[in-house]
Amino acid sequence: MTVLTSTPHADLRVGQEARVTRLCRAEDLHVFAHASGNLNPMHLPDRDGDGDGRVEAVAPSAWVAALISGVLGNQLPGPGTLYLSQALRFVGRAHAGETLTAGVRVAELLAGRAVRLETWVDGPAGPIAEGEAVVEAPDAARRFDGVEVPGLIVQSHRHFDALLARAEPLPALPTVVVCPESPDALMGALLGRDHTLIDPVFVGCPVKIAAAAVEAGADITGIEIIDIPDHRAAALRAVALVHEGRARALMKGHLHTDQLLHAILKKETGLRTNRRLSHVFVMDVPGLDHLLFVTDAAINIAPDLACKVSIVQNAIDLARALGLEQPKVGILSAVETVTPSIPSTLDAAILSKMADRGQITGGLVDGPLAMDNAVDPGAARTKGLTGLVAGRADILVAPNMEAGNMIAKELTFLAHAEAAGIVMGAQVPVILTSRADDDKARLASCAVAALYAETQR
Repeated sequence: MTVLTSTPHADLRVGQEARVTRLCRAEDLHVFAHASGNLNPMHLPDRDGDGDGRVEAVAPSAWVAALISGVLGNQLPGPGTLYLSQALRFVGRAHAGETLTAGVRVAELLAGRAVRLETWVDGPAGPIAEGEAVVEAPDAARRFDGVEVPGLIVQSHRHFDALLARAEPLPALPTVVVCPESPDALMGALLGRDHTLIDPVFVGCPVKIAAAAVEAGADITGIEIIDIPDHRAAALRAVALVHEGRARALMKGHLHTDQLLHAILKKETGLRTNRRLSHVFVMDVPGLDHLLFVTDAAINIAPDLACKVSIVQNAIDLARALGLEQPKVGILSAVETVTPSIPSTLDAAILSKMADRGQITGGLVDGPLAMDNAVDPGAARTKGLTGLVAGRADILVAPNMEAGNMIAKELTFLAHAEAAGIVMGAQVPVILTSRADDDKARLASCAVAALYAETQR
């Protein structure tokens, strides 16, 4: 909250100055584009506006001028000031990431409550704008305590952008796509191919795959299609291709998840390891400064303690593959105290101790934690929780599938998060996409699988 004090016209003196220093952030350019409707790519932080192969991220001149209005309205003359005119010459350019200084100086007191002020904005390399403003100053000194406006969260997904940037230089991951017989299932695979994340082989019904391509307006020329119309048989053949060394990942198409998992879990011919399979959502939540992992939200309905050990270890391994050196794991329950009448709190306490004893490795594990004190440092302090995980969890381990699925869907549809997802615990990563996923989520799922597979080579 901010305290604002105005200087009335009668108290203004020639030569009085005020200034403010402000970092130009990429988010500022997005907010200005929304507010003004100016979508000139020269002013967007992730676009090449002039075709030179570089992102310009030039701050719009009107945004630069708005910094001057902030000095006038907040400091000199302050609250109650209204513009009469503003003239500016733009002699330089500002860019995202630069620190700017906007200033005003009283030049002349005019009739009534009018005042003329010199105005300027300077950047790291020198002047950016210079000119003058004529404003109507307040008629009396006033103080405004606790001035605040609603906060803004820019709905960007920079963490997924970073994942894609890391994954795209890697060799395309050989991936069997099982039954891509609907437009959404097909396009997820083709997006991954077009961004050189995966090198797909299709297993399924060629007629249905071709029809899906026609419906989606997609070109599948050059992609190998293995003709197996039956879904269960297609899943078995996909697993066999992994054993033959032709693929290092699986991708679910338009078939039931249990049909694919049945093939993966077959004792003699499947892709079992000493781990239970578990699903991990990798989530890019606007406003959160790190990736958030939610598990298990798709496979294990009511996991017992032994299953939860695999769930936790699988999530840690994935987080480490995506760049987290020592992921912080919060084991969730309804409360943050061990309560015998709530079995999930007992599991959480045991999992934490298992991590202390080296039975779970690679991450910091703490629980039980309620959702608020797992992700919010203030809530953790209020409850008197200490340690490195409380309030700072990278991985959220839900007590059961219903809770995990609700967390992931609430973040997606209420907090505007993007959610990638893969199945861990098999010999190769398994990419699961949903019909509700947009292009960014589908690409991110492929990138997650590619980055994890690279660490396993």
